[in-house]
Amino acid sequence: MEYYRDKRAVVLGLAKSGVAVAKLLHRFGAKVVVNDQKPREQAIGAEELEALGIRVITDGHPEDLIDAGVDLVVKNPGIPYEAKPVARALELGIPVMTEVELAYQLSKAPLIGITGSNGKTTTTTLVGLMLAEAGIDAKVGGNIGTVLCELAEAVTADQWLVAELSSFQLKGTISFRPRIGALLNLYQAHLDYHHTVQDYRASKAKLFANQTAEDCAVLSYDQAEVREFGLHLPARIYYFSRTQPVSAGAFVQNGRILFKEAGGEPTEIMAAADVALPGVHNLENALAAIAISKLAGADDAAIARVLSRFQGVEHRLEYVDEIAGVKYYNDSKATNPEACSRSIGVFRQPVVLIAGGLDRGIDFRELVPVLRKHVKAIVTYGQTADILLARAGEAGISQSVRVDTVDEAVSAAAGLAQEGDVVLLSPACASWDMFPSFEVRGSMFKNSVHRLKTSL
Repeated sequence: MEYYRDKRAVVLGLAKSGVAVAKLLHRFGAKVVVNDQKPREQAIGAEELEALGIRVITDGHPEDLIDAGVDLVVKNPGIPYEAKPVARALELGIPVMTEVELAYQLSKAPLIGITGSNGKTTTTTLVGLMLAEAGIDAKVGGNIGTVLCELAEAVTADQWLVAELSSFQLKGTISFRPRIGALLNLYQAHLDYHHTVQDYRASKAKLFANQTAEDCAVLSYDQAEVREFGLHLPARIYYFSRTQPVSAGAFVQNGRILFKEAGGEPTEIMAAADVALPGVHNLENALAAIAISKLAGADDAAIARVLSRFQGVEHRLEYVDEIAGVKYYNDSKATNPEACSRSIGVFRQPVVLIAGGLDRGIDFRELVPVLRKHVKAIVTYGQTADILLARAGEAGISQSVRVDTVDEAVSAAAGLAQEGDVVLLSPACASWDMFPSFEVRGSMFKNSVHRLKTSL
């Protein structure tokens, strides 16, 4: 893009997105400096960038990194806004963006943006599968895996670009405008980053900030806070609801899933009981995916085929194995109490819960009712281990163990479980106190389960 030629760009944070952004801006002729506070030996991608002639600074943030001559800062979404180089850039009026903004500027394809506190990965995956099944060319990326700007550079105007988007990514957008934007739900999350519920909500709302009457917004009707977004957006509004009919969108009525255009008659997609994914939260994800996919041109039959066979994504209520009559499930993607609560509620069997992780100042009191109803024993670990044990005590759970490792957690859970029970890893917390990511945490859990089975 000619706009970036000779611009001074500072890229904060390496990782996948930082390396991709730096290479992209370098190809556009920008004068790029990459900065990562990690030690040089941990700065993955530094040598690759330096081989291209890109300057890489590691081991902290130099005081003179940001000055008035810098034209833009592209930051890793996880870097907080109070970090010195980010704060300095904002003080000087320098645009600070995430790579999602750059991807939007690059993409010739219309975008579908999907966000929410829970269900983003499942819904985004479903949309990608539904469009593919319908013969519609779409590329899927963003928070779900592939860096969005890498996809954006390659897509054409006759494709769709489907993006899972976090609040961290959306907060750093400026002109980003999806043709279809979906907000699945809103629960208290990431307050260690956003500091206030208001900032978290405002960051999610940026998904719709630049939409016009030519665009579509897909919203949950069943959550009042999300439904009320529809009162203020210029886009065409479509809702999804598992409890009642909606004026336009996807809903369940008399056990059937229907889709309705504004002013039209509803058409039947399938029976709700035929959706393969378990749980009411996954029915909500399916309804959202239906609304999005219909707006992107998918046919009913293709949508029904996907929903009748899709078993779920890795680390999200993923069945691992059965040992001595006990079933083990990996729900490492449940990084907040609401997601954990929903997953526990899926099971009718007694649950031995493994939970814990990064302390974000949450008190977990909302878990007490579901713990009391469904959980027979709990194993905790990480920074929140003790507070979760306290909530288990309030729920009347007498069998509780605090451990230090995943292997110890699986071993302890196996000792507490009996034939017919479920052992569920559903941490209710982010992973970063002990693991690089929820994926690593989930994989370690699965490996521990497999080792347990082999040892027996």
